[in-house]
Amino acid sequence: MNAINLGLFDLLAAGTDPSPWLLALARAFALGGSWAAAAVIGIALWRRAPDRPYLLIVLALAGLTTLLTHAIAEALDLPRPFMLGLSPAWIPHGDRGSLPSSHASVMFFVAFACLVRPALRRYGVALALLACLTAWARICVGVHFPLDIVAGALLAAVLAGALAGAAAFVRWCVNDRQSAGVAREPLRQKVH
Repeated sequence: MNAINLGLFDLLAAGTDPSPWLLALARAFALGGSWAAAAVIGIALWRRAPDRPYLLIVLALAGLTTLLTHAIAEALDLPRPFMLGLSPAWIPHGDRGSLPSSHASVMFFVAFACLVRPALRRYGVALALLACLTAWARICVGVHFPLDIVAGALLAAVLAGALAGAAAFVRWCVNDRQSAGVAREPLRQKVH
């Protein structure tokens, strides 16, 4: 696995002598991809009033996802590519653990959480595209390995799946309660 990880890093990283346009593009997405995703969420919050409660829950869980990924990365304490001398860090970055990528975890979580909700699917597609571009960019600028990104995306999928399961359970409970109330109504009418 490490050979594949290093091979993919060599393929995707800017290295020591990158082309200026490629580095500028990678820096833009590495630093601005999450801000662009925040703008997409802002638009969704503004345009999709019925989905605001869900989106606010997603944002709160995105904050918890950040805390979780930082805790995992601190516990694993795996070095970043620039810490190993494999590439310069083409953006300012601390030397904390790299796996899983918190950018990938949070951005993919929000994208997946929107993709599973039909009314938010188009926002989810935009968010997934931004997550992929940001993931590529953060590898390109030397602050992540591909495995960091994959681990972040897998964690995001698990968390988004748990959210979808919890939402389905709540819908089931609400529908079951409502149908039980409807079923009891004719009985009440007969008693009076």
